[in-house]
Amino acid sequence: MDAAERNEILTRYREHSRRFEAVAATRLSVVHELPVITPTTPLGHAPSPREIEVLQLISDGLANREIGNRLFLSEETVKSHVRHLLAKLQAKSRAHAVAVGFRRGLLD
Repeated sequence: MDAAERNEILTRYREHSRRFEAVAATRLSVVHELPVITPTTPLGHAPSPREIEVLQLISDGLANREIGNRLFLSEETVKSHVRHLLAKLQAKSRAHAVAVGFRRGLLD
């Protein structure tokens, strides 16, 4: 790599960094204006202790099969627990369920 290429790369990097910082600054101000979201799931639909146990293992990064092996459950049973968790926590994905679990104090 010659000096001209290196300077071009550095120039592009600096421009990108400036644009990134400008966008990040505007988003940071927007984040502070967001309302606090409270859980909308009725109290009667809280996750069961077993579902919370599954959620904890999801947060540890385990796959369904690994969770099943750890808890002596079939993979289908784990999938069922995950489906119920997603519905009860109104989460769109496993990662979202973990985030909601932490926010609600379900996870350590």
